[in-house]
Amino acid sequence: MTDVKLVLRELESRAVPSSKAGMARFGISVDRALGVRVPVIRDIAKMHKKDHGLALALWKTGIHEARLLASMVDDPSELTENQMEAWVKDFDSWDVCDQCVMNLFDSAPNAYEKAIEWSEREEEFVKRAGFALMASLAVHDKKAEDGRFTAFLKAIEKGSTDERNFVKKAVNWALRQIGKRNMELNERAVAVAERIGKKGSKAARWVAADALRELKGPAVQKRLKAKGARRTSP
Repeated sequence: MTDVKLVLRELESRAVPSSKAGMARFGISVDRALGVRVPVIRDIAKMHKKDHGLALALWKTGIHEARLLASMVDDPSELTENQMEAWVKDFDSWDVCDQCVMNLFDSAPNAYEKAIEWSEREEEFVKRAGFALMASLAVHDKKAEDGRFTAFLKAIEKGSTDERNFVKKAVNWALRQIGKRNMELNERAVAVAERIGKKGSKAARWVAADALRELKGPAVQKRLKAKGARRTSP
């Protein structure tokens, strides 16, 4: 395991404290941030791939960028449910939530179960993590059967009335990503979005309108039809 102090010094040396103001404008918690850009963190991560011990040590520091880095360097094969639960409870910013989900959690054997479970929790960033995990799986798990995602659509419809900004945006994200997988899921996602739009909730109406704009749009429809044609051609 690489000495966590050395890695922290590297992060600190690449920090631009003035950038924290911009981070805050995007809704990122900067209470324990250094001001290191994500591309720089990714460059540092390349030198420490699959270092589980380092990931755990970085997370314990509570430093914003250290936690982003932890999600990038951890070894998915050593990820446990206890670790997932411990980390998700620590989420205090949407970017840490999303990076952990996309870089690490969507590789977990229980990712589909956790997505549903977390989507039903009340904590804002735990709930966001559930829907973000649905979106990430829809993008990354190319071989998954459609049935995996129809279960997610039920959870999305249920969660669509949550007025909290970071939750409703993740609900919308999940709905759009599922609806872009193939034509059949697109039709199901559109039907769900239309039902959501009829709910008496400002958040639900926004989720529905934004998703329908993309899912019924010419670019997505053209791509999905072409994809379907390729599948059925001899």
